[in-house]
Amino acid sequence: MTDNPAKIIIRNKTFEWGKRTYLMGVLNVTPDSFSDGGDFNTIESALAQAENMVKSGVDIIDIGGQSTRPGAAEISLEEEIDRVIPVIEMLRQKADIFSSVPISVDTTRAQVAQAAVEAGADIVNDISGATFDSEMLSTVAQLQVPIILMHIRGTPQTMQKLTDYQDLIGEILDFLESRIVAAVAAGIDKSQIIIDPGIGFAKTYNQNLEILRQLPKFRGLDCPILVGVSRKSFIGQILNQPEAKQRIWGTAAACTSAIANSADILRIHDVREMHDVCLVADAIFRNQS
Repeated sequence: MTDNPAKIIIRNKTFEWGKRTYLMGVLNVTPDSFSDGGDFNTIESALAQAENMVKSGVDIIDIGGQSTRPGAAEISLEEEIDRVIPVIEMLRQKADIFSSVPISVDTTRAQVAQAAVEAGADIVNDISGATFDSEMLSTVAQLQVPIILMHIRGTPQTMQKLTDYQDLIGEILDFLESRIVAAVAAGIDKSQIIIDPGIGFAKTYNQNLEILRQLPKFRGLDCPILVGVSRKSFIGQILNQPEAKQRIWGTAAACTSAIANSADILRIHDVREMHDVCLVADAIFRNQS
C-alpha cells in the first residue's frame, strides 16, 4: 500500500480513485443467492465464471459463501469455509490467469477472513461494517489488507423490517463514520478502508433511489465508495421484472447514475456489459478515454 489515500496497490494492481470506475465481479459459491444461487457452487463452474470475468475486464473478484439476500438462512462457519477456500485456492493455482487479479472475500466472520487471506484473498468485504464479529477489525488489521465497510441494520433475516429512518443519509453517514473510526482505532490504515452505503440492505425502494441521488455526500468520509446495485429488487420494481437475470439494462442505468455521482467501485454480476457502461460513463463524467 502507498501513503497516498488517492491511490492504493492491491496484488500489484494500482487503484487510482477518481481516475476511472473499477468493477468488482460477484462470484457467489452458494445454492441460494438471490440472482445466481446454484450457478457457481462447484469448483469447475466457479473457475469458468472467474475466467469469463477476467476476459471481460473485471478488476476484483468477490467470492462469497454465505447468501445475504433478504431472509437468507445463516450457515455454519465450517460450511462457509468449505465453500469459499477451495475456490480461492484454485484461482491462485491458475497463476497464468489470476496471478494479478485481486480477490475479495465476502464475509462477516473473522475466521473466514483469516482463512481466505491465507489462501490468497486480498480484500475483506464485510456487509455488516464489521459489527457482526467483534474480532473482524483486529483480524483485518493484523492481516494488513483493505476492508470494505457496508451499512446495514439488523441481519439479512431482519433487515427489511428495519427501514424507518429519521434522516436516511445522515444516519448512514454516521454509521459509516463510526465504523471508520473503529477500524482506524483497531490499527487499520485509513487508506485501506472502502465504504459502501448498502443499497438493498435495510432500505426501501425509495431509499435506494435517494442513496443514488445523494451519493456525493459520502465523499465527505474521505474513503473510496463502492456501490452495489446489480440486479437488485428496486430495479426489478421499476422494470416490472421479477427475474433478476433480466435486469441487466436497468442495472446499467443505475451504474451510470452511480458513476455520475462519483462511485469508485461497482459490485456487479454482468461484467462484460458493465465494463462497456463504465468505459462510456467514465469518458463522459471523468473525462477518461
